[in-house]
Amino acid sequence: MNFLRVSSVILIFAAIVAGGPAARAACTLASVTGVYGITSVGLDSSGQPASSVRQITADGKGNIAGSSTKSINGMIVTLTFTGKYTVAANCTGSVTFTNSDRTTEHDKFVLDNANQGAFLIQTDNNFTQSSIAVAQGTATCTDLGVKHTYAFEATGTVVGSGQAAYVGQLVLNGAGKLTGTASISQDGSIASGVALTGTYQINSNCTGSAVITPTGRPAMNAHLLVVNGGQELMVIETDATTVITGSLQM
Repeated sequence: MNFLRVSSVILIFAAIVAGGPAARAACTLASVTGVYGITSVGLDSSGQPASSVRQITADGKGNIAGSSTKSINGMIVTLTFTGKYTVAANCTGSVTFTNSDRTTEHDKFVLDNANQGAFLIQTDNNFTQSSIAVAQGTATCTDLGVKHTYAFEATGTVVGSGQAAYVGQLVLNGAGKLTGTASISQDGSIASGVALTGTYQINSNCTGSAVITPTGRPAMNAHLLVVNGGQELMVIETDATTVITGSLQM
């Protein structure tokens, strides 16, 4: 009887092992290849709120280049950058961004989503900044190519007014017009069912812009970046005194 029990346990264990997931393939520099979007939020070295949306191109050999739109305590700047990255076999890595304003940023990252994305953290002293990267994928980067209904969220700070958060739905009509509704929290004051109207433009390089006007509120200008095959857009507000980022997802 004991022999039968032991044999049964061995057979069950063997079945579990045989049916378990395959081991993850080792990562290399080539695991990070192509165009990615990165959205970042946190605090800069002075403890001020900061956020950014970057578009990077990685060559699969350890080199990157790209551009970024940043809000540093409400001051909007655009930069280009070059850099280097490393990837370990366990799919962790590091990256250095050398910006056109002569600043340098160092990050550690962990690849996810079959190497189609990553989580990052800035490792420079006095910075508290985390990021999410998503591959651009095969996207049709035109106004028509993002003709979808998207759920959206955005959060951050309006300097001098407090925290702000948005959640809602946007309909992009394929011809540069958008409509939607949102619930808005402005420093804890809640407004629900706010109608949205506006315009958008998508460029051939998968960047874009939008102007979104909530009923009874000032228009919001935004920089867009198409990722995930057009199923997602990264967003950063480009109005002075705002530090707000978010995303649109199908």
